[in-house]
Amino acid sequence: IDDDLAQLKDFDWVIEVIVENLQIKKNLYKNLAKNIGQDTILSSNTSTIPRSELIADMSPDLSSRFLITHFFNPPRYLPLLEVVSSSDVAEGVLQRFCSFADIELGKRVTICNDSPGFIGNRLGIYFIQRAFKATIDHELSVEEADAMLGRPIGLPKTAVFGLMDLVGIDLIPHVTESLVSNLPINDPFHEIAGAGKESVNSMIKDGYTGRKGKGGFYRLNKDDGKKVKEARNLVTGTYQTANRRAGFPSAKMGKRGLSAIMDCNDKGAEFVTDVLLDSLSYAAYMVPEVSDDIYAIDGAMKVGYNWKNGPFEMMDAIGAKSMVKRLQDSNRLVPPFLALAAEKGSFYNIQSGEITRLSPNGEMIIVERSGEYLTVADLKRRGKPLKRNGSASIWDMGEQVLLVEYHTKMNAMDPMNMEMLLNAVDMAESGNWKGVVIGNDATNFCAGANLGLALFAANLAAWKDLDDFIALGQDTYQTLKFSEVPIVAASAGLCLGGGAEVLMHCDAVQAHSESYVGLVEVGVGIIPAWGGCKEYLGRVQEFSLASNGPMGAVMKAFEVIGTAQVAKSAEQARSMGFLSPNDGITMNRDRLLSDAKKLLIEISVGYTPPEPRTYSLPGKSGKAALQLAVNDLALAGKVTPHDIIVTNALAEILTGGDTDITELLEEDDILSMERETISMLAKNTDTLDRMQHMLEKGKPLRN
Repeated sequence: IDDDLAQLKDFDWVIEVIVENLQIKKNLYKNLAKNIGQDTILSSNTSTIPRSELIADMSPDLSSRFLITHFFNPPRYLPLLEVVSSSDVAEGVLQRFCSFADIELGKRVTICNDSPGFIGNRLGIYFIQRAFKATIDHELSVEEADAMLGRPIGLPKTAVFGLMDLVGIDLIPHVTESLVSNLPINDPFHEIAGAGKESVNSMIKDGYTGRKGKGGFYRLNKDDGKKVKEARNLVTGTYQTANRRAGFPSAKMGKRGLSAIMDCNDKGAEFVTDVLLDSLSYAAYMVPEVSDDIYAIDGAMKVGYNWKNGPFEMMDAIGAKSMVKRLQDSNRLVPPFLALAAEKGSFYNIQSGEITRLSPNGEMIIVERSGEYLTVADLKRRGKPLKRNGSASIWDMGEQVLLVEYHTKMNAMDPMNMEMLLNAVDMAESGNWKGVVIGNDATNFCAGANLGLALFAANLAAWKDLDDFIALGQDTYQTLKFSEVPIVAASAGLCLGGGAEVLMHCDAVQAHSESYVGLVEVGVGIIPAWGGCKEYLGRVQEFSLASNGPMGAVMKAFEVIGTAQVAKSAEQARSMGFLSPNDGITMNRDRLLSDAKKLLIEISVGYTPPEPRTYSLPGKSGKAALQLAVNDLALAGKVTPHDIIVTNALAEILTGGDTDITELLEEDDILSMERETISMLAKNTDTLDRMQHMLEKGKPLRN
């Protein structure tokens, strides 16, 4: 690499991401040394080569600015960033980089020692290899292994073999061989390294490298035109239809905890016990070599491999003393650090509302986290909710700010979390509070209305109950909008349907960068009825997202809502109008609630509620134009019969019904049309079929 290196002199950070070959990397560093700035930080994305080897021929000046910065793929979705520094790194370099990575890149920065594989790959590859060996030893199929080592123990459903397919089967031997060549001969990794090597090499040779190739341990095949998932037989190398119910009875015990599974006496439990005892004890064996911070190790596995709990949290769940006994009873060695935890009682504890962790010297020390991090879990450790029901809780965030946390399935909207929203607004308006933040720690902010509740009412023809639910939603959302105190939503993950409507009725949104926002109601045969139509239409006009006057705004809103478009990021949500130009975006999920609280405090100074919108809409002529567009799509076979009914109903609302361009409509006028329209659609059997299909299959029905 020689071209254009001179352009690097003005950059603050240069990261090397080339082939894992030490000499090639060193040659590149020599060229970079002549071209980067005097304060430029240089780093390598290596996952296998120690920093000490990379800097062996480096000048002291360059090595003082050299770090290992190992990203996990895909970097957009996996926040783990392992950073390796050393005592020779200049003062301020590490802090400057970590601050940038934390705030601007949104990374969970994990400081690692300069040891082979760092944290994530060292333990992650050990787990994969140990599980592969146990699968062979226990004569299990890949489906059985994944069924037991996935969700029952708090790991993603990809578990082991599905995970190898995902990351690339051809990568596993390279990382394994690197660890074998760099780890001391007495390291337990050597006992399981290379498990299933013959199968893996044969698969790679034949192009079965996982999802990026022809398939891997799993593949998709076609049978009579339908896709069929197949699994590889580890003995014969052939494929057969994958067993979707491969778990043993002990898998169901996962809800009761890891010990409950391990105490079962079926083949699956024996398999899980073998893998967990060795993998978890290996995590303890790694301390303090890879890191003396067990919170960092747990965090690496949670955000790098999507484990629900880290290895030390899992051992605490089992019990440190129980872990020691299980190891001794099976003639396994007990790592000194695990023995220390058994003596002290646990790896973690809570003291005065703060998490403490066991250090290698036996002290329980407070877990260090940025003061800018704030989660609902922090609030739960430090106190109790001010109010709570089965769907939501109200918390004191500090600094006179209230937080409403949903805890329904997928944080769906129902009458009880609406009740908590109204209670929070009432408390804030009548007490010494600056405002209300709506947010949570969950993956998703809110996936929409409780569809099951709406379907239940419709199936019973309980139309008044359904109308009351719609009216309550409209009243709640309007209360949020016109409250005497500011309301800020802290969005992350799915913000769909009623969740998107919440965002649009708040004074401001502090959105995590991975916020997926959209009004998707047409997919279940209805329209946005909690103010989504009126708010989105108003935003298109206010933010100048369409031209050609009122009709241009109507057409834009009709296109976005009528095709259930979903923003794939917070930035896209802003460009689509779901977020305003003044709403904030947070890259690091751990900072989201803190940033939302700051935003609320900022806008609370001199706050006044917004003025209600008015609308000048085209009426029947506009509706006719929209219907013409839908008819053209119908002739082309791009919309279904029920699509036509739903979009015609949507067109009626967005064009103002029986009005014309000279008449001003108020928000209540649009809300009335939303309410009448959804009541009409809910009585249509095709809509009920769509709702039922979504609840059962998790995807829209095209009827």
